[in-house]
Amino acid sequence: MKNSEVSEPGYVSLRSVSKTFGDVHAVVDLDLDIASGEFFSMLGPSGSGKTTVLRMIAGFESVTTGTVSIDGEDITSLAPFDRTVNTVFQDYALFPHMTIQDNVEYGLRTRKVAKPERARQASEAIERVQLSQVADRLPHQLSGGQRQRIALARALVLRPKVLLLDEPLGALDKQLREEMQAELKTIQREAGITFVFVTHDQEEAMRMSDRIAVFNSGRIEQLGTPHEVYENPSTAFVAGFLGVSNLLEGASAQALVGRTGLVNIRPERIRLHGPGHKPDKDSSSVSGAVIEVAYTGANTIVVIQTETGARLISTSLNEELPGHKDTFVVGDKVVATWRDIHVATIPQ
Repeated sequence: MKNSEVSEPGYVSLRSVSKTFGDVHAVVDLDLDIASGEFFSMLGPSGSGKTTVLRMIAGFESVTTGTVSIDGEDITSLAPFDRTVNTVFQDYALFPHMTIQDNVEYGLRTRKVAKPERARQASEAIERVQLSQVADRLPHQLSGGQRQRIALARALVLRPKVLLLDEPLGALDKQLREEMQAELKTIQREAGITFVFVTHDQEEAMRMSDRIAVFNSGRIEQLGTPHEVYENPSTAFVAGFLGVSNLLEGASAQALVGRTGLVNIRPERIRLHGPGHKPDKDSSSVSGAVIEVAYTGANTIVVIQTETGARLISTSLNEELPGHKDTFVVGDKVVATWRDIHVATIPQ
C-alpha cells in the first residue's frame, strides 16, 4: 500500500517506486519519506522487499517505475558512486591485504584527497569508533565486532548524507550483536547522519529506530515509531511479526473482549491469578487451565486454555515473580486478566 502519512518530501524520498524481476513484483508502488538525521529501519521477512528498496536508494538496483531523491535532488538515474550515500554490508567488505588505517583511507584516496589530510580524517574516523589501537592491524586480526566498527568508520569518513546498512549485525553472536546495537545508535547520534537500516530482527529494529517501516510482499504494512507499530498494529501481519500476539476474532473476540472483529492482546499485558480472582473495574478476565509453561531465563511463558475455547499466552518477567505461590504448573486452574485499554483493534 502507499504510505498515507506522506505529506511533504523527506530528506530521502521515494515516489511511486516499483521494482519487478521478470514476473516477480519485489516492490509495489511505494511512497516513502525519511527525515534528515533519522535512524530509520526497514523491517520484514526475507523476500518482503526491504533490501530491494535499500539497493534502489544505493543505486545497485534500478527502479522499474518511480523516482528516488535525496535532499531534494533526483538521483534515480545516477550511478552508485555519484550518490551521496554509502553502504555497510553484513560481510563488512574490508580489503584483507590492507591495514585498518589503509582500509579507512581507501575511499578518500579514490577521491584524490592529499595523503596527510586523508590520514588525519581516517584516524579521526577510527578514533570515533574507539579502535585507534588497532589501526596498524589487518582485518583478520580483529574480532567480528571490531571489523563491523571499522566498516562503519570507512563509510563515515566519506561523510555521506545517508548511510545505508544492510543487515550489518547479522553475522555476529547474540551478545556482540546487542553490544553493537547500542554502539551503532550512539555513533549515529554523534555523527548526525541519516541511517537507513535493513533487518529482519524485530527486537533490533525496536531498540535502535526512530521509526520503522514494516514490509510484507513488496509493500509497507505499517509505518510508525516502535511504540506505535508494537502497541497498535494496523494489520494481523504486523501484530504477528513484531513479537508474540494473542490474536482473537469472531466468537472468541466477542466472548473475551466483548467486541467482534480482529483484536490483539500482547502476552505481557495478561496477568495470571488463582481461581476466584476478581478483576479491577477497568479490566476483563477469563478462567482457564494451564497447558504449557516455559522458562526462558528473563521470562516465563504460560499458555492457558480458556473456558471460551481460545488459547492465551501470558509472559512475565521472572524478577516480578515474588515466590512459588505466584508460579503455575501444567494443570493449574487460573484466571487471566488484562486491562481493557490494552486490547488493540486491528482494521480488516
